[in-house]
Amino acid sequence: MIVEQIMKTNVITLKAWNTIADAMNIVKQKKIRHLPIIDDENHVIGIVTDRDLRDASPSIFHANEHLEDLQKPLSTIMKTNVITGHPLDFVEEIAALFYEHRISCLPIVKEQKLVGIVTETDLLYTLVQLTGAHQPGSQIEVKVPNRAGMLSEVASVFQKRNINISSVLVYPDQDERYKILVFRIQTMNPMAIISDLRTEGYHVLWPNLPGVSS
Repeated sequence: MIVEQIMKTNVITLKAWNTIADAMNIVKQKKIRHLPIIDDENHVIGIVTDRDLRDASPSIFHANEHLEDLQKPLSTIMKTNVITGHPLDFVEEIAALFYEHRISCLPIVKEQKLVGIVTETDLLYTLVQLTGAHQPGSQIEVKVPNRAGMLSEVASVFQKRNINISSVLVYPDQDERYKILVFRIQTMNPMAIISDLRTEGYHVLWPNLPGVSS
């Protein structure tokens, strides 16, 4: 899946000369947490988050003091070292950016112009969809030798039962000679397929159901 498929394109933005008060009003009215700051050519030159605005606001114990600070331009508080993505980036790649740089949003640019934005909420929802966790079903984890063709071999067991696979994830095992296949399948009762997998000699890690032949 690519970023273009999940990014929001109706991005609310402000200019560097807009005030902190302007940003606070926009964030409150639109119920958003991130404001890309652009120039007249729609280039991203900064970003302001709701946390930046809270830090720039007077304390609730001194709400009527230093109100002039709210009239300062956003250029005084915006972050300028903005990490951006491209519409054709893969979702997995931008997930790594979120983790490595501890960011909560990613402006998306094409030909140096802002065309969209992805937030951590968008990314989390997409990952839930990719794993199939939002659909009713069962999860089965199988430990297999780390060699080519194992995914196809295990999947054939599900095919024999005519069970549809919603998603598959592959995790490394602590022992590099093995890997773990995590299947999300469209059945609420996995006991029969677990029995089949164990009969075929596969090590089912989860669920470890009592009464299922091993």
